[in-house]
Amino acid sequence: MISNHQIYNEGKRRLMDAGHSDQTALLLMNEICSHYGINLYMEMDDPINPAVQIDFLEAVHEMEKGTPLAYVLGYENFYGYDFIVNENVLIPRPETEELVGLVLQLCDEYFEDQDHVSVFDVATGSGAIGVSLALEEPKMDVIASDISKEALQVAYLNNQKLNSSAIFVCGDMLEPFIERNLHCNILVCNPPYIPSEEEMEHSVVDFEPHVALFGGKDGLKFYRSLLKNAHKVLLPGSIMAFEMGYDQAKRLSQLVREYFAEAKIQVHKDMSGKDRMLSAWIKDPKSNTDSEPYSESE
Repeated sequence: MISNHQIYNEGKRRLMDAGHSDQTALLLMNEICSHYGINLYMEMDDPINPAVQIDFLEAVHEMEKGTPLAYVLGYENFYGYDFIVNENVLIPRPETEELVGLVLQLCDEYFEDQDHVSVFDVATGSGAIGVSLALEEPKMDVIASDISKEALQVAYLNNQKLNSSAIFVCGDMLEPFIERNLHCNILVCNPPYIPSEEEMEHSVVDFEPHVALFGGKDGLKFYRSLLKNAHKVLLPGSIMAFEMGYDQAKRLSQLVREYFAEAKIQVHKDMSGKDRMLSAWIKDPKSNTDSEPYSESE
């Protein structure tokens, strides 16, 4: 009889031929086996369950065509939580986990004495940022938005699955918050920031939603839209935190300064040492005067 090991070796060979790492097949097969209550590591040389064989080889076939592993499995781990993902949402990246960590740090730094901190997560996608923040910091009152109803359906499922307290509204960038006259202490956003002309990997361009990837000719389209209206939702002494492209720090800093001359701007590096996040403390959203010294690192 055919063993788990034999089918695993076949899948490993095919996936490596398709450009995947040598660990991908093991991860895939282990996840499928777990679904059937099988401990792959203990039963590697046992006869394979026919259902496991079918599911594994079908998944290998999908990945040979370029389908990302997360879409094949139906989830991606983010900040220690398994988030449902499908073709309607961007697969959350490790860099975005660092944005969540930054927001939690800024919350401790600026709002330690507050019992409740209102947080807007704009362009939430799968809900990874907003749901994770609500789970990690109970005093955060998170409202997340997205223009895509299909994406919000995924985010809502994740919210239910993980027992999070986040609330969701549908609309373009800040519009749903402005319409409801809502205001926040923290505005976090990981918008589409890839320039429209930039070449991307086949597995990204062909399978992940373009609306969640591309940010216009220079990649800053959605930051402009957000910053133009941010003063309408920010409370005094509020924080904005963005993920960005590794080469966008200077341009995004200048853009923030155009709308908030008094902002205290900081650029934060990711674990790879690349400029990846930008935060801005806004003393008075209604004012355009620089009454406080600011620090800016690039």
